Amino acid sequence: MPPPLDFTGGDRLMQHLDRISNAALASGEPEVKVGFLAGSTYPDGTSVPLVAVVNEFGNPAKGQPPRPYFRTMLKEKAPTWGADMGKVLVAANYNAVTTLGRMGELIKGQLVQSIKDLTSPPLAPSTVARKGFTKPLIDTGVMWNSVDYEVKS
Repeated sequence: MPPPLDFTGGDRLMQHLDRISNAALASGEPEVKVGFLAGSTYPDGTSVPLVAVVNEFGNPAKGQPPRPYFRTMLKEKAPTWGADMGKVLVAANYNAVTTLGRMGELIKGQLVQSIKDLTSPPLAPSTVARKGFTKPLIDTGVMWNSVDYEVKS
């Protein structure tokens, strides 16, 4: 744990900030990816990332409207990620890999919830007849169960 913030001089502040920075970057330059990771497929081999993109942006040629679950989540949740990350960074003792893992889990949950919450635009009557229910983006559950994250360090 970093020393308490009880210093008075600018030099000590810089030393303290250097210690925090060094701790945060001790494992290099880690990154986190959240979403539909390469290689995830439906049982028939169809790419989950491809289906996710088509659902997000629609497919006008096939009469499928956009259902922007990802953009909606970003608009609603991304503004809080900086503050969330700051809290997690402190709780993780400034370990960047641990922090990014925890943030990945948080954002993954927010994305899954956005998929579950989406209700508009409504499904076509033919789709409702085929599925037997009116909930968009939920059919087999493969897509939202495929949301994941990975931390690279």
